[in-house]
Amino acid sequence: MIEQDTIKLLRECDAGVKMGVSSINDVIDKVQNDEFKSELADCKEKHNQLQKEIDKLLSQYHDDGKEPNIMAQGMSQMKTSFKLMVEKSDNTIADLMTDGCNMGVKSLNRYLNEYKAADEVSKDITKRLINLEEKLAIQIRKFL
Repeated sequence: MIEQDTIKLLRECDAGVKMGVSSINDVIDKVQNDEFKSELADCKEKHNQLQKEIDKLLSQYHDDGKEPNIMAQGMSQMKTSFKLMVEKSDNTIADLMTDGCNMGVKSLNRYLNEYKAADEVSKDITKRLINLEEKLAIQIRKFL
């Protein structure tokens, strides 16, 4: 059971990190404020570092990980495109990113509760990813 829950939790982290990086990539070139852009770039780099850890652990379990839900990713990209067509501003981007962070935190906490038997290493990675998302949402409030 521990191994199954560990793999499942790592897969969800894998999908979450990929979704986060994809979301940042969708907006970072549209950000006007240099500080905001720097916050996003820093967060993206930290996501990429976590991705390497996740990939390493998943390969130990001979698992390829998980891609983000195609429907969720498509809806996210459509929402981003639509909102930025209506109002292309850092406020809009901060709003979109905050919503994404909040959804990520909610999902990851749900998976932590669901996969209780996962090992401590995968739980730690999940908690660090949650922390990253919460921190970004707080740091970009000033751009709302």
